[in-house]
Amino acid sequence: MIQPEGYHLAELNVGRLLAPTDDPRVAEFMANLDRVNGLGKRMSGFVWMMEGSGEPGTGNTENSIGDDPQFVANLTVWEDVASLEKFVWGTIHKQFYERRQEWFEILGEQHFVMWWVREGHCPSLAEALDRLEKLRSEGPSEHAFGWAELKQASKWRDNRCVQVAAE
Repeated sequence: MIQPEGYHLAELNVGRLLAPTDDPRVAEFMANLDRVNGLGKRMSGFVWMMEGSGEPGTGNTENSIGDDPQFVANLTVWEDVASLEKFVWGTIHKQFYERRQEWFEILGEQHFVMWWVREGHCPSLAEALDRLEKLRSEGPSEHAFGWAELKQASKWRDNRCVQVAAE
């Protein structure tokens, strides 16, 4: 996939916490969420983050997935692949990514998707979930894809962690 002129890279990552947010088993993740999200927002190439990204939905926020308060949706937009890769594998984010199995259930299906958005567009969670469903049902395409379809994603190839769940 080549980045089209006038487009940015959107990504959605969903997960389900192993326990409620006030449970000691997920306390370290919850305690560092603002720190990691704050770092992402300060990164060169960061464009936008959905309000409440990375926080479990409460049913009253735009990041809710169904009625399950342990589901987490992280939706962001980046200028390009290199910017997202630098954040994911070149910052403290990688340490949390490597430990994700300590806090999240292993989902039996694809839970991460990327796609191109016109500059200035901030996708909704519904739009992002539609892209994820397209990837799950039809496989990678210009409409929805993963790291493997991005030839320029060198950090992903060199630094990705052991595959714990469908990515």
